Amino acid sequence: MSQSDSKSAVVPGIRDMLARLISLPSISSASAKWDHSNEPVVRTLAEWLEALGFSVEILEVPGMPGKFNLIGTLGSGPGGLVLSGHTDTVPFDDKRWQSDPFTLTERDNRWYGLGTCDMKGFFPLAIEAARAFVDEDLKQPLIILATADEESSMDGARALAEAGKPKARYAVIGEPTSLKPVRMHKGIMMERLKFEGQSGHSSNPALGRNAMEGMHEALTELLALRSGWQEKYRNPNFEVQFPTLNLGCIHGGDNPNRICAQCELHFDLRPLPGMNMETLRQAILSKVQPIADRRELSLEFEPLFDGVPPFETPADAALVKACEKLTGHTAHAVAFATEAPWLQKLGLETLVMGPGSIDQAHQPDEFIELSQIDPTVKVLRGLIRQFCL
Repeated sequence: MSQSDSKSAVVPGIRDMLARLISLPSISSASAKWDHSNEPVVRTLAEWLEALGFSVEILEVPGMPGKFNLIGTLGSGPGGLVLSGHTDTVPFDDKRWQSDPFTLTERDNRWYGLGTCDMKGFFPLAIEAARAFVDEDLKQPLIILATADEESSMDGARALAEAGKPKARYAVIGEPTSLKPVRMHKGIMMERLKFEGQSGHSSNPALGRNAMEGMHEALTELLALRSGWQEKYRNPNFEVQFPTLNLGCIHGGDNPNRICAQCELHFDLRPLPGMNMETLRQAILSKVQPIADRRELSLEFEPLFDGVPPFETPADAALVKACEKLTGHTAHAVAFATEAPWLQKLGLETLVMGPGSIDQAHQPDEFIELSQIDPTVKVLRGLIRQFCL
């Protein structure tokens, strides 16, 4: 048995790798009841990658005990290709599953299990693609990147960007896109706006300061801002071509005959590429602060989470062209957000492309079609050949 054969023998086949990853719960959630460490998944990936000759670095995410990123590197050089995925999954409702979410189950030419599609399924395919190159003289490194908490905070990718790792030239994030390249997506912001005034008897408005009336004015300003942004910004690559602002939930007051002392609104805003999130927040603040001042209301305006910036890679970028040629599909835009903006911050030419459909992500009986397996390995090997050899 050759050295490369002995290395490969230590690493299971695709199905066994995926079955092992699915069996390890790694849910990330803002709810402590659901949240898990991703360390078992990261340690398992490290074991396989080291067996193939990768050098592996495991990085704890600062301020998040039990959460880890992994950087596995084969070869060396100033450029290179990153194949990136997140190790966490969303929570699940087992009553809506036909099979155990943590057991890989095959039926109807599909593999079912939590994370098969979004996106533990990408790792065995990336490792299988890499297996063919373990004894090659790589001119540029191949890096397999595994991140923490994409489904909740994106803090894993954020920590990598802050640490300046990994260093490479190109990156493919294997989110489920039915193996069609994605070169742009909208950002997502979730914001909290709160007015606080003074309660009092409703028979005399002078006895209080009505927070709900202040919010009514603020809602009018938000909708006017939305209309203005939608007139100014358009991108025909998206199904919904303009930025959206959704008034999600509102709470205020406690009784019909009391002046409303508090009113709170949560809303989301999805900017197009080219729109800056902090500029948008300042535009909102410039409209709602005068309302608070005039009505003598206190104002709180803050993000519910840090948000995901919009993402775009130029249509003529080398990675876009390579993925289009290998898949036969023109790169397009999607509505969901990914870790791509943080890999871009590292200076990586970035694209989103992976097996499985986003329609199955976050759903009961999540699955990946078996017909996606071999084409994905073939495409990834084509990318490794082009950007690492």
